[in-house]
Amino acid sequence: MRVAIAGAGKVGRSIAQELLANQHEVLLLDRDPAKARQGVVPGARVLVADACEIASMDDAGLAHCQVVVAATGDDKVNLVVALLAKTEYGVPRVVARVNHPSNEWLFDESWGVDVAVSTPRMLSALVEEAVTVGDVVRLMTFRQGNADLVEITLASESPVVGMRVEQVVFPTDTALVAIIREGRVIPPSSDDTLEAGDELLFVSAQDQEIELQKLLTLERPSSG
Repeated sequence: MRVAIAGAGKVGRSIAQELLANQHEVLLLDRDPAKARQGVVPGARVLVADACEIASMDDAGLAHCQVVVAATGDDKVNLVVALLAKTEYGVPRVVARVNHPSNEWLFDESWGVDVAVSTPRMLSALVEEAVTVGDVVRLMTFRQGNADLVEITLASESPVVGMRVEQVVFPTDTALVAIIREGRVIPPSSDDTLEAGDELLFVSAQDQEIELQKLLTLERPSSG
C-alpha cells in the first residue's frame, strides 16, 4: 500500500516507521527542509514540499496513493491537505490529525476526512479506559460511518457475565470485535463465555451507545 504523510515532525515520522515495519511504501512531505531531509526515516521517500499546493501534490504522485495522512501540527493545514487529497486526487482513505479538540467538529467528510484522530481525546480516552469499569468509553470515531470504537470492562455484577456471546442480543448496528482477557486478544466466537474483568471492544453506531451501556450494566432481575 502506498501512503503519503503530510508532516515530517515527530508524529509523522512515528507513523512512517510503523507503516514501513508493516511493509508499506511511505512518502513523507514537509516544507521544512530540516524535517524533510533524506534519511530522516530510513526506507521512506522524502519530499520537501508544501502539501497545501497542487503542484506539490502532483510531484508527490498523490493520485497513486491509497492513503493520505495529514499529520502536521496545524489543523488548518491538515484540513486543506485532506480536502485536496479527497476531492482533487480521489484518495480512497484520508486520515487527519486533530491538534486542538475545539476544531474536532470540522474534521468530517465535508473536508474529505474519513478518520479524524484527536491526540488529546485519545489520551483522555486511554486514561478513562484504564480506570473505568462498567462504563462505555469512546476510544475513536470513524467519521465516514458515523460509528465509534468503544470499550467497556465488564463489572462482576454485569448481567452478561457468564453468558455466551450468542446469548447476548446486542443493539442494532453494534458489533463485538474483540475480547481482551488477561493480556490476550480473543476474536469473539458464539461459544465464548463472557467473564468479569473482560475488556470488550465494539464498533457501534453513535446512537446505540446508550443502549449498549444499559445492556451491559443492568442489574440482573431478582428471581421470585
